[in-house]
Amino acid sequence: MWDEAGGSVTLLCLTASSGVPLYCRSRGGSSKQQLPFSVIGSLNGVHMFGSNLDVLLTAACTENTRVVWKVFHNSITLIVLSSDEGASDFSLGRLLENVFSAMVLVLGLEELVNARNIERLKKDLKACYKLIDSFLEPGKCSADLTQCVECTVVPSRAILQECLEVFASAAESRFGSLLVGGQVLCATEQWWQLAASEAMLLVWLVRSLPPHTSRDLPVYLPHGSPTVPHRFLTLQLVPGLEVLLLCGPKPSLQFLADELVKRFWQPLLDLLKAVADQPRSEEKPLHRAASGHFS
Repeated sequence: MWDEAGGSVTLLCLTASSGVPLYCRSRGGSSKQQLPFSVIGSLNGVHMFGSNLDVLLTAACTENTRVVWKVFHNSITLIVLSSDEGASDFSLGRLLENVFSAMVLVLGLEELVNARNIERLKKDLKACYKLIDSFLEPGKCSADLTQCVECTVVPSRAILQECLEVFASAAESRFGSLLVGGQVLCATEQWWQLAASEAMLLVWLVRSLPPHTSRDLPVYLPHGSPTVPHRFLTLQLVPGLEVLLLCGPKPSLQFLADELVKRFWQPLLDLLKAVADQPRSEEKPLHRAASGHFS
């Protein structure tokens, strides 16, 4: 059996029915070394063998590697191998849940569950790599583990909240939030009604992408709308501070940037700059060994 190098994590994604590998992502240790196909086959084979005997294999461990399996919708099998000292079955299981939700967020549940062309699915899954890889990195925060959005507070929050509400309404959206330094500063009431994991994923998606002045992306909400996409719009108001919206077909991104941003946010430019420049408390990641408190 394959043993991971110290501190490394390897993620495997396969079709549940045939065991065809869809991708393999890893970090740390032997991250540049692809898992041998024989090892991938063995890891999937032992899980399928147990399943055929009505035995659910969820986790196992060697001297220095912990392995967790999880099947989603009888279509996708995810396997993670970790040699992180603090890794637990709970934290690795939560990682697999987040990875599958990330796949749904980007591609939609229908394409994952009813894939007719495996090669096309492999190609489409590449669009998820940045988001998936960000979950494999050593935790700079605990949002992936708790599936709760990280928030920050500033004295001027009430002013920004009021502006966000009217801006989102003008954009024909009930779902809006203001993100500073990767943390939610304020959000509309409907944004907080999203499933906690969905709100976390949307913020995590923004954090995983290179900085950009604006984005217009189709996203599927894993719980609320896994088969019908929404438009996910992001606009950088000042460096380090973005406004996020979930919208329908209208308005256009150009109208938002050229008209609504200037109308509602331009008068608060000095305040926005001050908020973006304000130092925030240093993030202290939750040790993975503490994951049992959330089980």
